[in-house]
Amino acid sequence: MASLFEMDIQFLKGIGSARKALFEKLKVTTVGDLLRFYPRCYEDWSCICEIASAPDGKPCCVRARVVSPVAEHFVRRGMILYKVRVCDSAAGLDITFFNNRFVKSALTVGGEFLFYGVVKRSFNRFEMVSPHFAPVDKAPALRPVYPQTLGLTSRQIEAAVKNALTLLPEVIRDPIPAAIRQKFGLCGLQTAIENIHFPKSPDSLALARRRIIFEELLLLQTGLSRVKALCRSANKFKVLRDFSDEFWALLPFKPTGAQVRVVAECISDMMGKTAMNRLIQGDVGSGKTAVAAALCYSAIKSGMQVAFMVPTEILAEQHFAFFKNVLGAAGMRVEILTGSTPRAKKRRIKDFLEVKAIDLIIGTHALLTDDVYFGNLGLVITDEQHRFGVSQRAKLISKGEAPHVAVMSATPIPRTLAMIVYGDLDISVLDEMPPGRQNIDTFYISGEKRARAYGFIKKIIDEGRQAYIVCPLIDSEDSELTSAQQYAKKLAEEHFCGYRIGLLHGRMGSCEKNYIMDAFLAGEIDILVSTTVIEVGVDVPNSVVMLIENAERFGISQLHQLRGRVGRGAHKSYCILVSDTKNDETIRRLRTVCATNDGLKIAEEDLKTRGPGDFIGSRQHGLPDLRLAGLISDVRVLNDSKAAAMEILRSDPDLSSEENRVLKAEVARLFSNVEGGFSF
Repeated sequence: MASLFEMDIQFLKGIGSARKALFEKLKVTTVGDLLRFYPRCYEDWSCICEIASAPDGKPCCVRARVVSPVAEHFVRRGMILYKVRVCDSAAGLDITFFNNRFVKSALTVGGEFLFYGVVKRSFNRFEMVSPHFAPVDKAPALRPVYPQTLGLTSRQIEAAVKNALTLLPEVIRDPIPAAIRQKFGLCGLQTAIENIHFPKSPDSLALARRRIIFEELLLLQTGLSRVKALCRSANKFKVLRDFSDEFWALLPFKPTGAQVRVVAECISDMMGKTAMNRLIQGDVGSGKTAVAAALCYSAIKSGMQVAFMVPTEILAEQHFAFFKNVLGAAGMRVEILTGSTPRAKKRRIKDFLEVKAIDLIIGTHALLTDDVYFGNLGLVITDEQHRFGVSQRAKLISKGEAPHVAVMSATPIPRTLAMIVYGDLDISVLDEMPPGRQNIDTFYISGEKRARAYGFIKKIIDEGRQAYIVCPLIDSEDSELTSAQQYAKKLAEEHFCGYRIGLLHGRMGSCEKNYIMDAFLAGEIDILVSTTVIEVGVDVPNSVVMLIENAERFGISQLHQLRGRVGRGAHKSYCILVSDTKNDETIRRLRTVCATNDGLKIAEEDLKTRGPGDFIGSRQHGLPDLRLAGLISDVRVLNDSKAAAMEILRSDPDLSSEENRVLKAEVARLFSNVEGGFSF
């Protein structure tokens, strides 16, 4: 099987250079890739309907006998219709094929076939257009339907898979050890591969699916366990003692129980035998920044330097102001380094970092440049981790000698997925909101009600509050969507004359962004029209309304993040989603956001809708592609595979035994293309 992953797909009959290019669009380049390219669903040919009782508008399978010769109808140049009439015991069915000469010889009068397609009813006549068909004695119970690309049909992929299956060796070396297969009731690899593509029955398909899902998750868990073991370096920067009580006393508010617990978990790691590697997960407004500050305080009091990396300059400036105020008051030296920091100041900051004259540096990707050196980097914190790739986190960590690592995410991730995405990290959850945080009333409206929404915003502003309006684009050269720039101008001229309107977007320079945000924070701007640059970290307590245009363009987790920019003060807050979408699934997602403020519930719904790859960006996070496993629906298999991985690694940590040699090779192959790489 392994050698088939080295065999070019063009080796197969019927695949020339043009079709090879189409397969490459589906990320199928070898015969092994094709065998692991699983159907997305199956046509059920085992459930046969009578023609007269076929469901209207839905695919089904009918059994019928051909009662007329296939007739050709020349419609125009390049278009020929082939018509044939078939009957079952109670009704007739007229079938039309387009440009399919094959049917003339295949559908002979008197022959009995199964036809799979959509039956349309017109008065007392029944019609079917271009169904799939097969003789009754040769029809499959379940027929695979593959993911496709323009120019490459599911049937063409099916034919290629059949050819590929003939190349399988008589004995396939199985990556799952025999003892594990027996313990968890798994079929062999060859049986699984054959039945996932061409199942003999629903039971054989279920057996194959479970086996392949188990294998995928076993490889994943084994690889991530290896990553975690490699990350478990000896603790070279031990915290002397827990200084948390000293830190909490510096704050003007009392920490929540969750904040105290999470800080204690982190400090315990930092006092232990191995370096901390921990994910701190919490919903919008749960107090992650205060937790990070508490960790910085104990680390600095223990003689370490701390690097705190954030994705945007706006967020870096806000964190700098908070940390400078809190930690600076305790005599700690805090600085900020971003792309827009003046050159002379950058040089001075970098010199100070190298000689340990700075305790805490807050920065953006500017911290990753090769000329940034630390004298004693003991703690690395990354905020909004989903904005950074695996290699970026690794590069910052490499600037110290096995420092402690804390990864913070305000995007709630279902624990099942967190086990996968952050398999190299321990997990702490901030599951309690600080006092005063409120639920935000969220409404979904169509564009025709926009004027009423504007009236509501005017009323709120007249009461002394402020508002955000979010657009998905900066300009609209290539889109019909309203751009932020055009929209801000239209608001000022047509709807909010006399009100102060500001504009913020990612293409602005840092100084201009900071000027706008400072003006908004000072109350000098009534309405801030913005792109998603305000998604993270922006904290303006007086802003209590957020209107999001073209809401269908955003994922529901992103909508939840945007909504979290309001409701940060004492005043009742609102979020208005504007969309004219007609898509039922999109409407359901928008209504989900309206129905709950619980970020975890929203994240679970987002994961079900979009899948893990789109949800977190699998390549960016070092998560290999999972072709079949569903991380929500296959929780039990996930738990079984994790238990199996632990059992294997306990007895053979390096997978060096002969029985684990294939498993080791498959783990390496699975992780070979993710960012950051992988090796045993």
